[in-house]
This record gives sequence, structure tokens and C-alpha cells, in this order.
Amino acid sequence: MGGSAGKRLLLRLKASGSAMALVLGTAGVAAIGAVTVPGTANAAAPAPPPGFTLTWSDEFNGAAGTGVNTGNWKYDTGPGSNFGTGEIETMTNSTANVFQDGAGHLVLRALHSGTAPRSGWTSGRIETQAATFGAPAGGVVRMESVIQQPNVTTANGAGYWPAFWMLGADLRAGVPWPTSGEIDILEDINGRSSVFGTLHCGTNPGGVCNESTGIGSGERACPGCQTGYHNYAVEIDRSTSPEQIRWYLDGNNYFTLPANRVDAATWTKAVDHPFFIIYDLAMGGGFPDAFGGGPNASTISGGQMNIDYVAVYNKAPGGGGGTNIAQGKPTTASSTENAGTGAANATDGNAGTRWSSAFSDPQWIRVDLGRSYNINHVKLTWEAAYGKAYQIQTSPDGNTWTNIYSTTTGDGGTDDLAVTGTGRYLRVNGTQRATQYGYSLWELAVNGS
Repeated sequence: MGGSAGKRLLLRLKASGSAMALVLGTAGVAAIGAVTVPGTANAAAPAPPPGFTLTWSDEFNGAAGTGVNTGNWKYDTGPGSNFGTGEIETMTNSTANVFQDGAGHLVLRALHSGTAPRSGWTSGRIETQAATFGAPAGGVVRMESVIQQPNVTTANGAGYWPAFWMLGADLRAGVPWPTSGEIDILEDINGRSSVFGTLHCGTNPGGVCNESTGIGSGERACPGCQTGYHNYAVEIDRSTSPEQIRWYLDGNNYFTLPANRVDAATWTKAVDHPFFIIYDLAMGGGFPDAFGGGPNASTISGGQMNIDYVAVYNKAPGGGGGTNIAQGKPTTASSTENAGTGAANATDGNAGTRWSSAFSDPQWIRVDLGRSYNINHVKLTWEAAYGKAYQIQTSPDGNTWTNIYSTTTGDGGTDDLAVTGTGRYLRVNGTQRATQYGYSLWELAVNGS
């Protein structure tokens, strides 16, 4: 977890459509009474994304008031001082702290007793029994969960620290943290309505991964994440070179970390192996303290993290369309920024070279595939200067173009797109830049038959 030691096992929980929080009011800490959770359907894990298959899921369909399925999960219990992150709660296996609501949700709830704001807290934390979730060489794995963060604010939520994350399976075999790897899919602190995505790796303190902070997205706004359910996901992609980890919020890729950010040995030890999944709702600790601290006298008891489902999807090596048919093919563009950023850099298979355009709209980059293909997949790996509005187009002759994808809300990073179209030529046509600079692509990859 960002800015934390990685031995915490985090649990993501879901709440009922109109759950009643257990009230343990104290003189020092305000209490939540009736908690209204926005209603959600008892949703099954969705169909796999294009090219993926469902590997494992839990939809938390147990009876109301029951604990987790211990065939899938194990409780991580004990005082927060055991976890190396400065937390002040005690994690329990009580159904007051961890329970299914009977409506397809798992709930993690933090409760307070006594009068001292920084003592008397209990909460919940669980991890998967299985430590087998990962991407084989050449494959991709996606872990996702739909979650409502605790419905607190910066005024009454100081100290709350919900998290959904993964630890490397090697940790269970004695490989030390953070060498064994930790990927934080969701963290937020102090009711800030944010999301942080982070990789922990290397050695602690310091090292190439800047521990115990790690390498991450920094704080990203997450509007409505305290009051509604949102989809948090991460993909480990070992099918591309360099390998990547991509973080998503509601389907938007907000942060991408390439393997060449660190040395090969550090990346392999941290990423190229299976993981186990963790949910927890901590109180206090180093991360909340870095953003103002807590809990304090205004922090409410009874805040809960509500989890609708968790799912793991895998794409086998060679999945998602096979060979990159654009690699090495003749590529042209409307303009180039300079002689070192020519169009061919986007289709050379080298993630360290890029095409960049002039600083104006519109701009395009075009690849001649050599013959007509049925195109099913396009992957754009943007540099910092990306397209907010663009179309992906195909053409039989390089003159007449047909849109097969269009967006006006591009957010950079990696756009991994399932498409349907036919043509010899493929063009990315940018109509609105996201920055004052031009359009810049590390790689343009195309799959088809």
C-alpha cells in the first residue's frame, strides 16, 4: 500500500442496499447511525473483456450476517501494530467487522469503543487462500472489484484507510517485502475521495522503488467514490515489451508503469509471478498521517467498505489477436515534431522510441498493413502528450476512411481497444490535443486476420 509496509492484507467489502451500521458512540468519537448505501444489483462478475477468460471470482452471495467463505478467504487478525504500517485498529473475524449482507455484498466495518480517539478501534482484513493469480510469460492478467469506499468526508473520516491490493505469492514462502512485490489497486485515506495506485518493489528503505513510498500514480480524484460503487482494476501485461502494469478506474486507464522504469531483476522478482488478493479497512497509520493524520475526536465510528464482487481474468499468451500486424510496416504522419520523432517510431516495436506531431490540431498517423485485414484490436501507448479526441479509421485505398472507434474523453496512458473493421490502411486521426504539445505515441499496435 502506498507509503506503507506491505504486510497488511487488505479486504474489500460490499454493503447492503440499506445497511444499518452498528452504533458504538463514545464521548470522543462520533457514531454513524443508519447508513444508506446506494442500491446495487446482486451482480455477477461481468463477462470477460475481449480476449480474456474468467479465472476466478467471488460475488459474496452468502446469507445475511455470515462471515466470508473460508474456502476462498482467510482472516488476517490481530493488532495493527503487527503490520508495520502504524495502524491503530485491531483486525477481527467478528461478523460485527466482516460480514455478508445477504444481498450480494461483503462489508468491512470499522467500529470504535471508549473515549480515546486513537484506541478502541476494531475492523476487518482478509486475503485469498489462493496465491495463484498472475500472468504467465506472454500473457495478461486483470484483477478487478466493484467497491464503495467508506461514506465519510475529510471532516469526519480522518484515519480511514480502505484498500484493495495484492502481494506476491513468494511472500508466503519467506521472500521479504517489498522484494516479493506489492500492487495496490485502490487506496484512499481520510475521506479524500481519491484513489492511489502503487507498485512496491526492490528494497526498503529507499532502493530503486523509493520505498516505503513505492512507484505510483500519486493521488487521483475519485468523485462519488464515497457515495457509490466504482470499478477498480489493474492489469499486468506480459505480452508487450517492455511489460506493463496498468491501473483503471471505471474503465479509464489512469496510470501505466512500464517494466523499464526499474532494472530487470527488480521487476521480475516483484511482478513476474502469482499474487494473492487482499482487502482491508485500516484506521490510522503512516499513510493517513502523511495527509493530516487521524483518527481524531471528529472521526465517526461505523464507516464501512462495501464490495460487490471481485474477479480475475486471464488472457493467454498470444491472445487478443496474435501478431502485431503493424510492426515494421510503412508508417506516415501529418507532421513530426522533429527528425528524431518520425512516424515509423510508433510501429518499430521499440517502446523507447516515439512519434510526436506538430503542436496543432488536427494531426494523424497512418500505417499501410500491406493488404486488407479484418482488424479486431488496436493498442495505443501514449506518451505524456496524448489525444483527448481522436478516431481510429480504416481504408481500402488510403483515401476513403471509415471510423471504427471514436472518443472525446481520451485520458492518455494505454488505450487497449477491441474494434471491428476491415482495411489495408489504419489511421489514428487526432482532432483535439490534451496538452499544449502535439500527439505522441510510443507504440501503435494492430491485431487482425
